[in-house]
Amino acid sequence: MTPKLTEVSTSSQTAMPQSTLKNEQANKVFIIGLPRTGTTSVSVALLEQGLTVAHQAFTKQAFMLADAVSDAPCFSDYRQLDVLFPNAKFVYLDRPLDKWLPSMQMLLGRMMVHLDKDTGRFHPVMKRSFNHCFDIWQIEDVADEAHLTACYQRHQQQVLNYFAGRDDFISIDISIAGSLTALLQFIGLPLPSEVECPQLNLSHLNGPQLNFPQLNMGRNVASWDEYKHPNKISANASGPDKRKFFDYRLD
Repeated sequence: MTPKLTEVSTSSQTAMPQSTLKNEQANKVFIIGLPRTGTTSVSVALLEQGLTVAHQAFTKQAFMLADAVSDAPCFSDYRQLDVLFPNAKFVYLDRPLDKWLPSMQMLLGRMMVHLDKDTGRFHPVMKRSFNHCFDIWQIEDVADEAHLTACYQRHQQQVLNYFAGRDDFISIDISIAGSLTALLQFIGLPLPSEVECPQLNLSHLNGPQLNFPQLNMGRNVASWDEYKHPNKISANASGPDKRKFFDYRLD
């Protein structure tokens, strides 16, 4: 999660990376795991494979430019994105609750003031995405362990039910050895070599069992902002419709 990128940007977009796909509305990859499940690590790994990636996307143009989009609003809007991008692939990120809960509690402790419905500085799309999944405007103690556990399990069950039996969906735990291999094969990307991608922790592995880079560990929440790459797509990218978002509504 990257708080800096969630603010509404008014700067002009210059030298914007272009989608590597022939058809901007085909073959997108949406990472629909909740925050603190590894969205930054997956995003960086896909950047290293040559994809254009938006870690959060709050405009139509950000979705058009990116081959892959993660985090908000994908974790809340996957049904709507499935309709808009019928050829897309969806990646759910699972994480053991005993690891996810303290990490999410830490994140919410930092973010809640900026997620306030009226005064929070984060983008409106991000705020309603968090409210959709975590009821942040209805619950007094949103970081309560029982509440967050219920939110995680509800989201997971809804995702698994929605994509049941489909071959354009995969669920992975990025802490499991070989999970990067599984993701790249699912997307249809060639497996990298250690020389090409030294960040992906390949040197100690036997065979093609590739691991994700370990980012945003502990209390770090800004690794995406700190990671420099020419294929990064701004969450607030401007295009023909300026910085407008899609006109769908969440259920």
